[in-house]
Amino acid sequence: MPSSPKQRHRVSNSQTGRAGEDAAAFYLEQQGWIILERNYRLSGGEIDIIAQDGDYLVFVEVKTRRGSTFGSPFEAVDIRKQQRLTKAALTYMSERCLDMAARFDVAAVFSEKSTFRVELLRNAFECGE
Repeated sequence: MPSSPKQRHRVSNSQTGRAGEDAAAFYLEQQGWIILERNYRLSGGEIDIIAQDGDYLVFVEVKTRRGSTFGSPFEAVDIRKQQRLTKAALTYMSERCLDMAARFDVAAVFSEKSTFRVELLRNAFECGE
């Protein structure tokens, strides 16, 4: 049975999101970061990319956009999303007994024709903000 337009759109969004995460990870590696984990999941949250940038453990939320219809990717990381990311980050660090400086960054990935452009907002928010 053929898929409905909504199902095709969802798959397309999923594929775009995954490609955006790949582009963000590649960008971060080009900046000298070490990717430690991708798509770290636990109940109630997911962290797209966990990386090391020098002495920092960085939790990166990736937002991919094909246009400006849904606003800025940076605006999409609202207080509820920040709280979920913070909880997941604290769990990740606790599980691994990590005691190091950490920060939260947001990678905005813009799909432009057949390429991606990545903008990184460092220290996008503070833990518990």
